[in-house]
Amino acid sequence: MGAPIFGAVLLCLVLAAAAVPEQQPTLPSSSAANSSTGVNSNSVLVALLDSHYTELAELVEKALLLQSLEDAVGRGNVTIFAPRNEALERDLDPEFRAFLLEPRNLRSLQRLLLFHVLPSRLHSHSAWPASTARMTLSGEHLQLSADGQKMLVGTAEVTRPDAVVRPDGVIHGIERLLVPRSVQEDFNRRRSLAAISAVLPTGAPEVDPRTHRLKKPAPPVPLGAPPVLPVWDAMAPGPSIAPAPAPGPGSGKHHFDGHSQVKDFIQTLVLYGGYNELADILVNLTSLATEMGRLVSEGYVLTVLAPNDEAMARLTTDQLSEPGSPENILYYHMVPEYQTEESMYNAVRRFGTVRYDTLRLPQKVTAREADGSVKFGHGEGSAYLFDPDIYTDGRISVQGIDAVLFPPVEDTAKSGGASPVRKAPAVTGTAKPKLRRGKLLEGACHVAAVFGGRSHFTSCQ
Repeated sequence: MGAPIFGAVLLCLVLAAAAVPEQQPTLPSSSAANSSTGVNSNSVLVALLDSHYTELAELVEKALLLQSLEDAVGRGNVTIFAPRNEALERDLDPEFRAFLLEPRNLRSLQRLLLFHVLPSRLHSHSAWPASTARMTLSGEHLQLSADGQKMLVGTAEVTRPDAVVRPDGVIHGIERLLVPRSVQEDFNRRRSLAAISAVLPTGAPEVDPRTHRLKKPAPPVPLGAPPVLPVWDAMAPGPSIAPAPAPGPGSGKHHFDGHSQVKDFIQTLVLYGGYNELADILVNLTSLATEMGRLVSEGYVLTVLAPNDEAMARLTTDQLSEPGSPENILYYHMVPEYQTEESMYNAVRRFGTVRYDTLRLPQKVTAREADGSVKFGHGEGSAYLFDPDIYTDGRISVQGIDAVLFPPVEDTAKSGGASPVRKAPAVTGTAKPKLRRGKLLEGACHVAAVFGGRSHFTSCQ
C-alpha cells in the first residue's frame, strides 16, 4: 500500500515543477554598475574636482551633489558651465554668499549648482546655437545664444570654451555665476522676512566713564501717554545750543507756558523712576511746582539738583518738622541758571571749584570735580551727580544726585537764615576820615621829614 502512495506524491511534485516558469538571469543596470564600480578616473567630475575651478568644486562638495552628478554622468554626457574663482570669491555679493552657505538653504544651493549643468554634450567648435533654451539638471531652462564671436550662457560670456574635455562630458569656463529665478526669489523672500522679523540685539549695559556706574535705560512709554519731552524740544535746537532769548523777568508777557513745562518735567521724574519723593514734595507738600511754573513763564531758567528716593529716605523727622523746612531744602537745590551735565563738568574741570547761586539766598552750592564726575557740597553732606540730564528742554534742567544737600553750618550761622545787612560808616561832626597811605607815600614822607619839608605835604600830616 505504501508504493502507490509514494508514486502519487512523486507525480504531484513533477507536475508542480513543470508549472513554475523558467527564470532568466538578470543583468545589472548601468546605474547600478556605476554605483558599484564608482566613477572612472578619466571622468569629467574628477577633472572638475582637480581643475583650477576650486571654488565651484568646493560648493559642489558642500551641496552634497557628488552622487547626483555621478548618476547624471552614468546616464550620459554632461556639459558644465564653471564660473571663474574670482566670480565666486570677490565679485559675489557677501550677503548672497552667506545665504547660500546657510544649512537651511541647502536646496537653493543645489538648484543653483545644477543650473550650471546640461544633461547633454555641447562643444564650442560645433554649431553653437544662435538662440535656444536648454533644460538643466535643476529643471529650469537656460538660454544659450551667440553674439558675433561671443558665446553667451544666459547673460554670462564663455571665456574659456572647452576648458576640460573628457569622454563623458565637457567643461566651459564662464565669466560669472548664473543665478536662476527660483533661487533669486528665495533670497529676496528670506531677506524681506529677516528685515521684518529681525530682533534687535540687546547690548551690554552701558557704563558711564565718568562715574563708573551703569546708565539707566530709558523707561518704556505706554501708549497714549504724553511725550516725555515737549514738541518744542523736537523742533528747536537741543540744549547744547542756547535757546531763543527769553523776555526779561517781570515783563508781564508770558511767552512761555511754564506750568506745562513744570508738569512735563514732574511727569518725567515719575516715569523715570526713583524720584517719586521729590515729585510728591513739589506737588503735594508744597506749592513749589506752581512757583516754578510762574518763574519759567516770566522767562527765568532753572536747574534742579534732584535727590533720589534713597537720599530723601535718609532725611530725619527733625529736618522736616520745622515750618518751611521742605521749601528751604528744595530752594537750596534750585539754581537760577540753565546747566547741563556737560556744562557743569566742563566748568569744574576748568576752574576746579564753582559756586552756583541758589534760590535760598544768599547761600550757594559748591561744585567740584571728583572721581570723574561733579560733586556738590563738602564732607559727609556731599552728593555726586548720579543721573545726568534727566530732563532738559532749554528752560528747565534736572540733574539727579545721590544725597540731599544742606548749606554749610558756618554759612548758616553767619547769615542767621537771612540776608546780611551792610551798615554804612557813621560820619560825626566835620571830622575828615583819615586817609590811607601806601608804602611808597610813607617812604616819601620819611625822606621829606629828614630834610625838614614834611609839613609842606598835606598827605604827610
